[in-house]
Amino acid sequence: MSDRITVIGNIATEPEQRRTGSGIPVTTFRLASSQRYRDPQSGEWVDGTTNWYRICVFRSLGENAFASLRKGQRIIVDGKLRVKEWEAGGKKGIEVEVEADAIGPDLKWGTAVFHKRAAGEPTSSGAAPTVEGTADADVWSLPGGVPTAGLREQTDAATATAEGQWAPAEPEPAPF
Repeated sequence: MSDRITVIGNIATEPEQRRTGSGIPVTTFRLASSQRYRDPQSGEWVDGTTNWYRICVFRSLGENAFASLRKGQRIIVDGKLRVKEWEAGGKKGIEVEVEADAIGPDLKWGTAVFHKRAAGEPTSSGAAPTVEGTADADVWSLPGGVPTAGLREQTDAATATAEGQWAPAEPEPAPF
């Protein structure tokens, strides 16, 4: 039996993708989750302790996560909690791992558009969403980061936002 956990936090490392010996895709990254609270005496916001999690994502969810997620994005992860003890070079420690069953953006900090991937459709190369005029800009690098320029889908297939990725949404202008 596994304990279930839901964690909200910021991706602390660029997601990496590997394959098991049997060819199953596995995406891993570190997630930092900090609690903030208002100090009743000073009225100021104070950062609490940061908890660190190793997130493991398998199969199609792993492929979609690798194509969609970037360091700095604020996400919600739900999955199975695993606590592992380790020892290396005379040092001991504990690693907290979550085997993700679901991942999504934390919409408190921005907007997102979901692109359903058709069965058998390959995942993208992992190109991040872009801001008009800055092809390599990562608009979600900080919580609450909001693009200053309008977002547009690029027509160049090499740089287009691929299916399965999150892309910040911009309202469509109403036709007149």
